[in-house]
Amino acid sequence: MTTAVIAHRGASGTAPENTLAAFRRAVDVGADMIELDVQLARDGTVVVIHDYRLERTTSGRGLVGEHTLAELGALDAGRWFAPQFAGERVPTLAEVLAAAPIPINVELKAAGTDAIAPAALAVVEAAGALDRVVFSSFDFGLLEQVRSASPRATIGLLWDAAPLVHALPLVRRVGATGLHLRNDRVGPEALALAAAAGVVVRVWTVNRLEEFRDLVAAGVAGVFTDFPERFLLDRPPVATPPSR
Repeated sequence: MTTAVIAHRGASGTAPENTLAAFRRAVDVGADMIELDVQLARDGTVVVIHDYRLERTTSGRGLVGEHTLAELGALDAGRWFAPQFAGERVPTLAEVLAAAPIPINVELKAAGTDAIAPAALAVVEAAGALDRVVFSSFDFGLLEQVRSASPRATIGLLWDAAPLVHALPLVRRVGATGLHLRNDRVGPEALALAAAAGVVVRVWTVNRLEEFRDLVAAGVAGVFTDFPERFLLDRPPVATPPSR
């Protein structure tokens, strides 16, 4: 198994996180998957942004959910990172699905409304992208909504609490196929528990090459990183079976 290199909020080490620039760079450097975060704008549009407030990554102020799509679209979401990214916008999930044809991990943010789960699922289904999307969240109730609405949806449970054994009943309840663990929660015991539960482990957030190599050797399914290009260059090629 080849460990998937997953671009965390896009290639967010070299482009402003959760923008089309970061997602396009992730595709260009050959990332296996993109991870992004979604919330609802005030008018119900599913938008891609991590923080509940706008100040850190945009020119705006206040809560994301208190702004309409038009208001969010007028903000600058790139200048904070570097001048050459001035003018980047807060994208919608639909825009990202159209722009990035690779697998995508959609993290559902618990921003005080359960409506994000059915809304994000509807966008993914409308784009015909259900087969290349993994839905993840720290909010188990949101994952229950996804599973209830779609038996086909792929789900990964985000977990950073201890002990890990408490996550396994939740994994079974929503039919999750992945456990997404913080890097300091990964060890032989965690990997054994995940294997016994029949789920793969993806690890966040890893930016050091030495740590990536250790996780590859341990057999994790994927690694979330801000710098996908670092690990793609280091990853050994997949062996090609001899021709007959």
